[in-house]
Amino acid sequence: MSASAPPTEEQPQGQFAQNAPGQPPVPPNAPGVYQPGSGPGVPANCPPGLEYLTQIDQLLVQQQVELLEAFVGFETSNKYVVKNTLGQQVYFAAEDTNCCTRNCCGNKRCFDMKILDNTQKEVIHLIRDLRCSTCWCPCFMQKMEVQAPIGTTIGYVCQTWSPCYPKFAIKDAKENVILRIEGPLCTCNCCGDVEFDVMSEDGSAKVGKISKQWTGLIKEHFTDADNFGINFPMDLDVNVKATLMGACFLIDFMYFERDDQKKKGDYVGV
Repeated sequence: MSASAPPTEEQPQGQFAQNAPGQPPVPPNAPGVYQPGSGPGVPANCPPGLEYLTQIDQLLVQQQVELLEAFVGFETSNKYVVKNTLGQQVYFAAEDTNCCTRNCCGNKRCFDMKILDNTQKEVIHLIRDLRCSTCWCPCFMQKMEVQAPIGTTIGYVCQTWSPCYPKFAIKDAKENVILRIEGPLCTCNCCGDVEFDVMSEDGSAKVGKISKQWTGLIKEHFTDADNFGINFPMDLDVNVKATLMGACFLIDFMYFERDDQKKKGDYVGV
């Protein structure tokens, strides 16, 4: 009688994950770190690593404070922690640019951004080319490509022309408009949140929002570190949710990133 093979343990959905090879392991009881698994209800078109987005309708994006940038004014790469409503980290985003680009082009700079899960695997890749952001150049306005996984385009964030208000179109991989984003006339956040409404394709109904959250006078004045909230329908396509996350980063760069020592947020419209 042959001996049976020892049973293997499967990681249940929602279990804390281990880090990638070469990285220190994440203990099961590590606070604030969460790596969701894929459940049986995950859509067939869900890119790997984005299964958790199918289960939620809100994300919190917190930019990390860079001390060198705060005290010296030397522009460093932006880094963000993406959390769920419980404050658990689900993704980490890091800008990939060189020193010359950051300090010469300011908030208009082109960049790639890598969004990693808690196993240090890149699950979303954002590409922003060098383009205009003024209403005087309506033919070459801001555009960000969203890939998941790398090399597979799932959507675009496209700035649309408006003389006063910030406006964007959320498009799918074939560049069909799925949602629209409409911002306020003045994006200066004086002791309050700044909300960008996420609208239906025809602009008739509000379905969500991207909120730049007030973080306090000292932090707002001396740093570029911003906090955002992203709200969307629970049943929204996972690819569109990922594209909305990309829109949050583009909005941060365009309207809340310091440029030439000007205080962030002191902009009207586009």
